Amino acid sequence: MIHLDTNILIDLVTVASPQVALVRDWLADGKLLAVSSIAWSEFCNGPHSRQQKDAVRAILNGGVVAFSEEHAEHASRLFHYTGRRRGSHADCMIAATALCCRNPVATRNIRDFEKFIPHGLMMEAVPTL
Repeated sequence: MIHLDTNILIDLVTVASPQVALVRDWLADGKLLAVSSIAWSEFCNGPHSRQQKDAVRAILNGGVVAFSEEHAEHASRLFHYTGRRRGSHADCMIAATALCCRNPVATRNIRDFEKFIPHGLMMEAVPTL
């Protein structure tokens, strides 16, 4: 399973986004795609149409993963381990969800997530083409 970061969800509703082909390849290869409830909430902030939201939800064959107490505690540790940077808590929460599920995160924001690798996060880097 691959956890999608918010930017990948946005790419899926962006006209001519090259990342759509990559996601199609993952699905064709039988990969399960999921998203943390944190990334899903960020995506739901829009702007996008109801049809676009429904289309993205339809490809999430791994679902929207609830943010649990275990995830919250792990996110807090990641926040402390990585310098308590202002504005980074949502990334800590997304990373913690994937980490606790033992799944990689797919993101174009390599720089924002690479700091979690020493703490166990696996990444599925998505090139910005």
